[in-house]
Amino acid sequence: MADTVIMPKLGFDMAEGTLVRWVKNEGEAVKKGEVLAEIETDKATVEVESNFGGFVRRLLVDAGAVVPVGTPIAVIGEKDEKIEEAAEVKTPAAAVQAGEQPAAVKAPAAPPAREGTLQAAEEVRASPLARRIARDQGVDLSTIQGSGPGGRVTRRDIETAVSEVQPAEAPTPAITKPQAAFPAAPSLKEEGVPLARMRALIGRRMAESKQQVPHFYVSHEFDMARVTEIRQLINENQPDDQKITVNDFIVKASALALRQFPNLNASLAENQILRHGNINIGVAVATEAGLMTVVCHDADQKSLGQISKEVREMAIRARSGKVRPEDIEGSTFSISNLGMFDVENFIAIINPPEAAILAVGSSKQMPVVEDGQLKVGFRMKATISADHRVTDGAEAARFMQTLAQFLESPMKLLI
Repeated sequence: MADTVIMPKLGFDMAEGTLVRWVKNEGEAVKKGEVLAEIETDKATVEVESNFGGFVRRLLVDAGAVVPVGTPIAVIGEKDEKIEEAAEVKTPAAAVQAGEQPAAVKAPAAPPAREGTLQAAEEVRASPLARRIARDQGVDLSTIQGSGPGGRVTRRDIETAVSEVQPAEAPTPAITKPQAAFPAAPSLKEEGVPLARMRALIGRRMAESKQQVPHFYVSHEFDMARVTEIRQLINENQPDDQKITVNDFIVKASALALRQFPNLNASLAENQILRHGNINIGVAVATEAGLMTVVCHDADQKSLGQISKEVREMAIRARSGKVRPEDIEGSTFSISNLGMFDVENFIAIINPPEAAILAVGSSKQMPVVEDGQLKVGFRMKATISADHRVTDGAEAARFMQTLAQFLESPMKLLI
């Protein structure tokens, strides 16, 4: 019996996604677990695996279409199997009753183009964001030389093309000015940059979080001398792409500390606090489109080496736009680390529906006083932002003390 593939829900607030491209075409064999399509959500472009094995019998949605969650997008069955009509439904039930194909499952309409250029534009390799900007600006994609991988046209290529065709400003009469002592700096060009879908989502969610969640903040300074020493010993004979980072220690220490403070590994669900059974640490990763959170599942049960390998691989996929659904789903507590940018300390906005987020600054050498003596030490500042509806300042402070115990006695993280 043929199976119908639907647009998956890749996030708790996802309502629709853009089908970027089909990896498998009609008639091709597909195994369960193989990548079937690339789908762009508000967070990232995700490689979606097939839940079924067989042959791709029907592709119900064109590449570039914006599709609501739950809408049928493909049919997978045996090679010579007769496909039932029910399996070929192309629209949600509500649209069928209305007798119309909803616009959401059609490829977005493009502005009028010269004859012969539309088909050429469709064949050009370009990101979904670049295609949308090109449509809005009336730019013919087939005339753009892409600078991305494999000649892929990017947003920057479109913006460059638009700026080059802007009409020149009318010349103004020259005005003689007194010679300045130093040459004037060139004036900056004023420009409008289209708001990317991911950036718009980040802005909306952070605004909602800041307005609706009563944040409070607790800061702590950590002695990182032991972590620094043990990290150097571990990394002595490790290749560069396998070295343990300070953030790996922080992820592991936070996960173990959360075992003792379930209210910080929780969400507010209507009239109850939902304490999660798993400790899944979200790690903020900077990408070209904005911050993305990748998730280390069950971090309290994994070794430092496992955490380091998983987070590194997920970060690489996030920056290349090839994250998997499991990479970005299910975080219960988040960490945002700006230490690599020489940041002393900062505060972060809670990532709903989580109850807390840890903002981490740089671990650096500085003068410290110990037992009345001035010495050289390693210190790091971090601040937890927490939801006052779920926890309070005393509990957050105790969490930070427990986190310090793990980071200042890091052998506990290796057991």
